[in-house]
Amino acid sequence: MEDKKYQLLKKYFGYDDFRYGQKELIDEILSGRDVLGIMPTGAGKSICYQIPALVMDGITVVISPLISLMKDQVDTLLEMGIEAAFINSSLSDLEYRQVIEGLRNNQYKLIYVAPERFEMEGFINILSRLHISLIAVDEAHCVSQWGHDFRPSYTNIANIIQKLPSRPLIAAFTATATPIVRKDIIKLLQLKKPFTITTGFDRENIYFEVVKNENKFDFIHHYLQENKTQSGLIYCSTRKTVDSVYKKLKDKGYKVRKYHAGLSEDERSKSQEDFLYDKATIMVATNAFGMGIDKSNIRFVLHYNMPKNIESYYQEAGRAGRDGLPSNCVLLYSPADTVMNKFLIEQSSDDVDKQGEYKKLYEMVDYCNTEGCLRTYILNYFGDKVLNTICNNCSSCNNEVEEQDITIEAQKIMSCIKRMNERFGTAMVANVLKGSKNSKVTSLGFHTLPTYGIMKEYKIESIKEIIGYLIAENIVFQSGDKYPTLALGQSAYDVLKGHKTITIKRVLVKEKAKKGLKDKGNKADNKVVDMTLFESLRELRMRIAKEQRVPPFVVFSDATLNEMCIDYPTTEEAFLEVSGVGQFKLEKYGEEFITAIKNFVDSKDQ
Repeated sequence: MEDKKYQLLKKYFGYDDFRYGQKELIDEILSGRDVLGIMPTGAGKSICYQIPALVMDGITVVISPLISLMKDQVDTLLEMGIEAAFINSSLSDLEYRQVIEGLRNNQYKLIYVAPERFEMEGFINILSRLHISLIAVDEAHCVSQWGHDFRPSYTNIANIIQKLPSRPLIAAFTATATPIVRKDIIKLLQLKKPFTITTGFDRENIYFEVVKNENKFDFIHHYLQENKTQSGLIYCSTRKTVDSVYKKLKDKGYKVRKYHAGLSEDERSKSQEDFLYDKATIMVATNAFGMGIDKSNIRFVLHYNMPKNIESYYQEAGRAGRDGLPSNCVLLYSPADTVMNKFLIEQSSDDVDKQGEYKKLYEMVDYCNTEGCLRTYILNYFGDKVLNTICNNCSSCNNEVEEQDITIEAQKIMSCIKRMNERFGTAMVANVLKGSKNSKVTSLGFHTLPTYGIMKEYKIESIKEIIGYLIAENIVFQSGDKYPTLALGQSAYDVLKGHKTITIKRVLVKEKAKKGLKDKGNKADNKVVDMTLFESLRELRMRIAKEQRVPPFVVFSDATLNEMCIDYPTTEEAFLEVSGVGQFKLEKYGEEFITAIKNFVDSKDQ
């Protein structure tokens, strides 16, 4: 059994060894145990159930939340020579009947279905006649109301499984799950004494950055100019913003598509297909796009607006760099984003825990205002306790701006909060400090306070930003949901008495934005990738992808092309040594790629 899983890994997936967590989960499944795998995006969760599916008798049913994810994974499996299929609403009646016939004839090792399909009575009857060895629940956090993508149909999965003649093994996987969500997954999916492993939430190849006080569109335009050949996502909070950003980028000549729930299904499908097949390099979208998108060569994710919680942010950020190459995630923050997210929370249904949503929103705001390591903030949020870390791969750790003492500014702000009896929020405190003459300030008599107008030389946004920083550092606290008020923390009194100083990097000096991709993706393990050969192989990959009618990354990932451009494999044996090249792909594509590499090497020798 030990040798077989390694043989399958190399034959179909082209890898010599498993990543951390994969072997452990596979071994536990093959021993007959339920499992829960919490692994970051790009860590290879799918291999954890695909290898057991190939080893075990019978079929593996994969419950997956999105049509796009199913198609991507099935396309990838078919390209590897593994029989798989999906059933969802995109199939015609004829295609559906063909898949059902294939199921009855034991044609497939894996079948992908949506949770809504899984609970249909007719489909349950079909499954009841099959030998199901494993049910894999992807994006398992959708089962929990505490999760950021709660889907009611996920809560029925356990009940449906009970209707089957015998209970198969259950394997659940997710990338973003806080401790409370993990408990919900085990309870609601009725996992039996599951082996649980959390491999850590860190995505070391992603550079995190928060940009403030910038014209958002100008920043994006300049960023795209510096990364013209790269593929990326731009997330916006509303359909209107998506439409606006999309039009501006299109008018400037970018190969851009858009995606949101206001478009027709055909329009969304066309946009997604163009992006996956590299016909467009940029996708502008709401959060309706992308959960489980398998496109491995997304080099950057830009957030035009701040998401409403860390879970959504990190999952969207995780769509960059799934192939392990250096990638960027840049969040363009403004206080107006907080206002918009409050509105979206208030517009949500009564079933939503709004108090919990507000708590998550303020944790997201704290992330945008922290001076500490951004990576450490995220990891601590998900329970990976990391202290005093400098990652050297985020804008906080790489900030070259000298620290400036803002103790006096902080004292003015905290004095104002205290004189306003700790009963008002950021906007009102900032208005008083600025010396605003609006009617609410004057009607409450705040224009008579000693702190009125004592920061009139500052922009209102700068005052709010300092307040945000004080909140992020737990010097000032917020309480309340929709209209939170400010109060002084214990350490605030040390600052007021002059016993403690406060420094900040971001507010008073404009930070230099790092718009270019870190390392430009042209190095691997300190070895230089020959970009001339890379472009040649990328063109070859595109031609083959068009012929096969699959996305280019399904043929070979950018990471695999990179390795070819470092090692120059000109024999079948050497080509098979490249990570991501298995026996099936060697037989299918090896000759063309080896010939292209040989021709390149010969031209260099002349």
